Amino acid sequence: MSDILNKIYNTDTPQKRVHSNTEAMLHFERVSHHFEQGGIEIPILNESSFTIKKGEAVALVGPSGSGKSTLLNLAGLLERPLNGHIQIKGRTVSNLSEAKRTQLRLKTIGFVFQSHNLLQDFTALENVMIPQLIAGKNKNAAHVHAEKLLLKMGLDDRMTHKPFELSGGEQQRVAVARALANNPDILLADEPTGNLDPKTSEKIFKELIYLVKEKGLTTLIATHDMNLARKLDYSMRLREGKII
Repeated sequence: MSDILNKIYNTDTPQKRVHSNTEAMLHFERVSHHFEQGGIEIPILNESSFTIKKGEAVALVGPSGSGKSTLLNLAGLLERPLNGHIQIKGRTVSNLSEAKRTQLRLKTIGFVFQSHNLLQDFTALENVMIPQLIAGKNKNAAHVHAEKLLLKMGLDDRMTHKPFELSGGEQQRVAVARALANNPDILLADEPTGNLDPKTSEKIFKELIYLVKEKGLTTLIATHDMNLARKLDYSMRLREGKII
């Protein structure tokens, strides 16, 4: 935790990125993945292929246990595929070193987890500042940007509160702001409203989609809620390890 605190006081500003409007941002080519349990292979993905272009907001739907989280983890460079290739912005990333994967993930991908994954010892504002500081932005710029994001998420009076002082909906709003902190090209969200009541879920989903469209992000959101999925550009269904 001391390394994170040191970053708050000693950083620089990163470069912005520009892309073509027709660019394929996320591409899976015959990607397969499985887990081993007790010496038995449990298939998760079976030669799945798809392409999401710049600015598209896509729902990934399927029942619990169908592999949605695994697919998002692969897309977010948190896991490596056992077979097949993954490209981000036209660059094959499957075999990159861990250091290069970390840098690409930090600067290119925003991830919203279902369970928030906020740092409990830091305030909402600090949670949104920290990814920026690690990416190289100076403290003042990170502070200003974090405030703007939290204001957009309706948390103007909750910025100095720590996660345990926030409701589930407020924590998820902080998590969304944190995912957008480094102006990513791609936003991945794993059941971002799955732990919330229907009213709060609907509100946060609308806020998330508004920000996605405002920033023109390429977005892949895993959800089992078809009402929410219909608000996106189109849906991909994961069934028996394949994208339908």
